[in-house]
Amino acid sequence: MSPPPPPLGRGRRRAAQAFDEALDDAELVAARAALAQGRWQTTRSLLVHTGDDWDRRGHRVTVLAREPYCAAWAKEWLLAEPESADASVLLALARVRRALDGKEKPPRAREACRAAAALAPADPTPWLGLLLLERSLGTEQDVVRLFEEVRARYADHHHAHHLVVARLAERRVDAGPDPLHEVYDFANWAAEQAPADSPLAILPVIAHAERYRVLAAAGHQPADPAACGHWTGRRARQVMKAAFDWWLEWELEGHPRRLVDLNFLAHAKVCEGRGAEAAALFHRIGDHVTPAPWSYPDRDPRTAFRAARAGALGTV
Repeated sequence: MSPPPPPLGRGRRRAAQAFDEALDDAELVAARAALAQGRWQTTRSLLVHTGDDWDRRGHRVTVLAREPYCAAWAKEWLLAEPESADASVLLALARVRRALDGKEKPPRAREACRAAAALAPADPTPWLGLLLLERSLGTEQDVVRLFEEVRARYADHHHAHHLVVARLAERRVDAGPDPLHEVYDFANWAAEQAPADSPLAILPVIAHAERYRVLAAAGHQPADPAACGHWTGRRARQVMKAAFDWWLEWELEGHPRRLVDLNFLAHAKVCEGRGAEAAALFHRIGDHVTPAPWSYPDRDPRTAFRAARAGALGTV
């Protein structure tokens, strides 16, 4: 039985105040709204036109999968088009999301991802779904294996690298502020092996923020990121400068997840005390705030973002 349309009124107003993972992708926003009403044909057209732009495909499918009735509508789509790889991967990612929310058993989500992978062997997105699941539920060996499956299909997959960095940052918490921690080595390696114009150049900044999240949660760093030396040491400053210089040279307006990187970079520049550089980034971000890293380690991300932006732009 098809799910009912979402309620109007208060629920819609609450949704408008939520963080929007679609970021500035207007076509994705429109397709998601249509999917919420059961009009999966708009999503079908969106994914057909996305083609093998794997970063964009991964971004769009993971965002659509968060729609509460996505799994039900994807099943209807599959009934109409049983061989549709797009419908299959959308159902798979929706089941992953449900499993992570405790609404579905993980084995069912894994089975759906493998079924989607069989329909589209070249597509890294079903493997991204498995990586999303095992980043939270699986072993480190699972994460490494699935990351290699993604990389075998698209070596520079943006979201997959972010997931692995977040997991690696959680290793050896008791080591404290270790500048030789393996998450930094991985991020530097990924940035160096990527093409010159790849946004993976920002990955060392992501690693720095994710390690701060772990250290602050364990009490090894202050809860206020701007009040600790994590962002102001020699190595940290080198990382931040290299990432900001890359952004000045290569700023990729078209990358679907660039606003994720810009939020991390702006956060780092605020913590580093580089207000002018942070201001330039805030102008590009606009209102497209992401919960990470502004929530690190246990902060209200909107409040933290607004305070940082006001300080950088001189509007306090």
